[in-house]
Amino acid sequence: MKEVYITRVSKFLPNKPVSNDEMEEKLGLINGKHSKGRRIVLRNNQIKTRYYAIDENGEVTHNNAQLTAEAINRLCDDDFKTTDIEVLSCGTSSPDHILPSHASMVHGFLKNRNLEVNSPTGACCSGMNALKYGYFSVKCGQSHNAVVSGSERSSTWMRSDLFEDEVKHLESLEENPIIAFNKDFLRWMLSDGAGACLLEAEPKGENPLRIDWIEGFSYAFELDACMYSGGEKQEDGFLKPWREYASDQWSKKTLFAVQQDVKLLGANILEKGIDSLQRALTKHNISVDEIDYYLPHISSYYFKEGLYEGMKAAGIEIPWEKWFMNLQTVGNVGAASIYLMLEELVASGQLQKGQKILLSVPESSRFSYSIALLTVC
Repeated sequence: MKEVYITRVSKFLPNKPVSNDEMEEKLGLINGKHSKGRRIVLRNNQIKTRYYAIDENGEVTHNNAQLTAEAINRLCDDDFKTTDIEVLSCGTSSPDHILPSHASMVHGFLKNRNLEVNSPTGACCSGMNALKYGYFSVKCGQSHNAVVSGSERSSTWMRSDLFEDEVKHLESLEENPIIAFNKDFLRWMLSDGAGACLLEAEPKGENPLRIDWIEGFSYAFELDACMYSGGEKQEDGFLKPWREYASDQWSKKTLFAVQQDVKLLGANILEKGIDSLQRALTKHNISVDEIDYYLPHISSYYFKEGLYEGMKAAGIEIPWEKWFMNLQTVGNVGAASIYLMLEELVASGQLQKGQKILLSVPESSRFSYSIALLTVC
C-alpha cells in the first residue's frame, strides 16, 4: 500500500459575498412577506456572509457541476493539467440532475480525457466519501492520482417559490432555537460553493498533507431520517418518496424543499458525533493532545458550545485555540465545507511539518459521520 498525500487544495465561491441584509433580495420573499425568523436564525448561526450562484439580476450564474469544474480547474497549472487526472470523485447533496451522475456532469465540463468517475451521494459526508474513494484508489496503486471534490448549489432549494408559509408561532423560535433548522429557516444557513483536492502518492509541493486514515460511521440502523428532500415523513417515521405522490402534490407539499425533523436533530446530532469521534480516536490510538488543528464542520454556531462540552464530558476535549472554522464568512456549504476550511488553513501559512489535522464532518440526514486525520509533511 502506498502513502497518499493531498498535494493541492482549491476552492471556488461564486460571485460576491452576500450579507445578511441582502439575502431575501437574492432568494425572494415567501408570499410577498419578509421572514419574521430570519434575524433570530442569523443571530444563532452567526453567519455574516455567504455565496450564491445568482447574479445581481437574480439570474443563475453556475450550476453545481460548473461550480465543481471551476474549483478543479483552480487545482491545475502547467505542471498538473486537467488531462493528467486519472480518477474524478465528486461528492454533493445537491446534484443538478437525478441522472446523469454529478461526477459525469463535472467531467463533461472539464472536457479533458477518458478517466474513472465516482459520485458519492448523501449530504455533508458525500464530500468526505469522495475523498475516501480517491484515497483508496491511490493507496492501492489503482491510480497515480485522484481529484476529489465537495460542492453545493443550495440556493436552488432556497428560492421562495419552493416554500410554504413560514412558521407562524415565532415565540417558539425564541424559546427553542433548534426550530430554526426546519424547512424555511434552513434558507438562512446554506450557501453555494465548491472545493477540491489533488491526491498523489508522492509528497509534492509545499506542506503536502499525508492522509493517515479516514473513518465513516452511520447510525441509520437505530435512527429515522432527520434531514431530507424529495419525500414526506410519515407519523411512523417512514419516509415516503416523491415518486409515490401525484405530480400536482409535489409543489403543494413542498416535497423538494430541504426539511429537518428538529426533535431528532436536537436529541442526536451532538451525541452521535461525539460517539463516532471517540470510536475513531480509540481505533487508531490517537490522543487529542496530539491534534494541532481541529476542523469541525458545524452547520451553525448554535452547536459549537454543546459540541465542546460534550467532548469535554467524554474525555476528548480539544482546546478552543486548536479549532479552525470559517462558517461566519462562507456559510454552511454542506459537502464543500470541509474542503473550504482545509483550503483556508493551508493558504494561511500557519502549517508546520509534523502537525496533525483532525477533520470531522457530521451529516444529519440519517446521522452519518466522517472523520479523518492528516499529517503535515
